[in-house]
This record gives sequence, C-alpha cells and structure tokens, in this order.
Amino acid sequence: MNKRTKRKIRLLLVDDHPLVREGIRSCLHPHKQLEIVGEAADGREALVKAKELNPDIVLMDINLPRTNGLEATRLLRREAPQTRVLILTVHNNKEYVLQIVQAGARGYVLKDTSPKELVQAIEQVNRGEAFFSPDVAHFVLNDYVTSSGRRKSGEEELSDREREVLALIAEGYSNKSIASKLGLSVRTVETHRARIMRKLNIHSTAGLTKFAISQGMASLA
Repeated sequence: MNKRTKRKIRLLLVDDHPLVREGIRSCLHPHKQLEIVGEAADGREALVKAKELNPDIVLMDINLPRTNGLEATRLLRREAPQTRVLILTVHNNKEYVLQIVQAGARGYVLKDTSPKELVQAIEQVNRGEAFFSPDVAHFVLNDYVTSSGRRKSGEEELSDREREVLALIAEGYSNKSIASKLGLSVRTVETHRARIMRKLNIHSTAGLTKFAISQGMASLA
C-alpha cells in the first residue's frame, strides 16, 4: 500500500474567496481521513504555503490574483514536485482544461460537483491516479488520443538532441536555460526548436508540451 494512503491526506485550499474556502472546509470536515493544513488566497501565497506545509494535495482555483492557478500549478510542479494539484473551478472550457493538465495538474473538478465526488477525486489523486469531472474528462481523453495517434510517427523523426530539447521545453525551460543545461548556444537551441516544430507540425509551446507528455518524454508528476 502507498504510504500516502496510510495517514490523513494533507490539503492546502487555494481560492481568493474566503466564503468559498470556508464552504470547502465545511464540506470536507466530516471526512476524518482528510486534514486541511492551510489556506491561501492567491497563487503566490499557495507556492509559499506548499513549501512550508508540505501538503499532499493542493485544491486550486484557476482565477487567482497575483499568480493565477495555471502559473501556480507550473511552479508547484517544479518547486514542490511531491505535492499534487487538483483543480477546483467553475470553468469547463476546453482550453482551460488542456492548459491546466499540461501545466501538471493531476485532476480537474467543477465546483458544482457533489461532496462525495470531491472526496473521491482527492483520494484518487492522492493514490497517484488522475481524476476529471465527467463534464471535462472527454476533453482530456479526446486530446490525448488525437495527439498520440496523429503524431506517433513524427516522434521517430526527431534526433536524440531534438528529443532532449523537446523534453526540456515540456518541463518549462526557456531557450536560454536549455542552452545552459545542454552546453549549447541559444541560437542552436532556437534552431532545434524550429526543426522540432516543423517535423511534428506543431507550432506552439503548449502543443509541444502535450505531445511530449503523450509520448512519455515528459511527465505530469
């Protein structure tokens, strides 16, 4: 059994509305396997609290002041990789869903969900699985299947160096950081990036990230 399942699941609530946080707290209070260890009102505070409190899961809204939920998720993935992000939001827009998954969230739950489903999502994500509300799950599944099926052959055309560059792009590194990490010039990295985009027929960083994840070249964990 995973050690995380033998103890209470430690949660950090992140929402800029105190009443919403209080509502979530009240909703989860009867479930003794859950422990709310802290709250944050924006993405920047969430990052600080996550490093300080080491929660198992961050329940994160998307629309946050200072640093929004999308960027906060990216930063948490890099700076607190042991913590998993579960999005809790009113938005079921396809682009929101795909962007937040690319950023590293392990689940996406709508705020009109039942308390039972929210608890199920928390427990599932804590076990290392993904969880998506039924209304948004088809976005993720369809995008994964389409990307994987359409571009599988394209990945085989990439050189070893291009695969290295692609993996680092998916991890959120800038051209300058990739150049430093691989001992290349920024100009050379830019050339590799252009070739990767041309070979895969993908012309955005978000698209490259989705492809790398779908092919196992980068991880959501």
